[in-house]
Amino acid sequence: MTRDLIVALSGGIGGAKLALGLSRVVAPADLLVVANTGDDFEHLGMSISPDIDTLTYTLAGLDNTELGWGRRDESWHFMETLAAVGGPTWFRLGDRDLALHAARTARLRAGERLSAITDDIARRLGVGPRILPMSDDAVRTRVLSDGGWLDFQDYFVGQQCRPVVRELAFVGAERAVAHPDLLAALGSSRLLGVVICPSNPFISVEPILAVPGVREAIRGCGAPVIAVSPIIGGKAVKGPTAKMMGELGLAVSAGGVAARYGDLLTHYVVDAADAGVAGEISARVSVARTLMVSVDDKVGLARAVLGAISG
Repeated sequence: MTRDLIVALSGGIGGAKLALGLSRVVAPADLLVVANTGDDFEHLGMSISPDIDTLTYTLAGLDNTELGWGRRDESWHFMETLAAVGGPTWFRLGDRDLALHAARTARLRAGERLSAITDDIARRLGVGPRILPMSDDAVRTRVLSDGGWLDFQDYFVGQQCRPVVRELAFVGAERAVAHPDLLAALGSSRLLGVVICPSNPFISVEPILAVPGVREAIRGCGAPVIAVSPIIGGKAVKGPTAKMMGELGLAVSAGGVAARYGDLLTHYVVDAADAGVAGEISARVSVARTLMVSVDDKVGLARAVLGAISG
């Protein structure tokens, strides 16, 4: 049987960029994008799945490239009215985005699984590859700061990542069941490789790995496991990755991320700015342009990842 299946583990923005690149060079049926759901939460009575939605909008060509999150061509009448009546406005929901959350919430309350809802919405919006939640069970990331425990979205959006991070917890992970299609893909004879996208390792990738059986299935899959560094020259492209690494006592470097993943990796892709870390890393290191600004950048990095897997 031909090995042609790519399983990509992804958070939001950075992961979605590489997922888009992969979708341009891999047939839709050969790409499974596994989404972190540790960021999911309930707000204003609605179930919100930020990373799933970022992946969906990006792969559908509907993402808001100016904001980096949400949908393009958005309007904000809901938020304006909410502010006028004294409602909470710290988490911004555009009108088009709001419709998706309302539809998802109604279907979850009717007993549908998150994975089935995600499949249907993605298909309706024209997404080719499958976007698969890591689990249909609830896993919620919490952050221990100097001021105590915080829900992830309070830390990330409400407080703009300002609190110092001391510890992370993935509540519910120990009871969650990995989606059977994820485990089946990792055990498939078609599996060409597992790609850990350039997402925050702590809050985007590790919640996926915390679901029982996932880390073990990746380690035992028999295919290359390749991660793309989210750090370039000691800085994160976007988000709190570098800040969190420093606060958790880790080296803020591409090598520091590789060390966090440990022996899970067989391959590691770094930017040219970090080519010197190759001697520090036990995995095979490849150098590529990892800063993804244009679609060509995303496709180029995807090709470099596939080349590293096959090389």
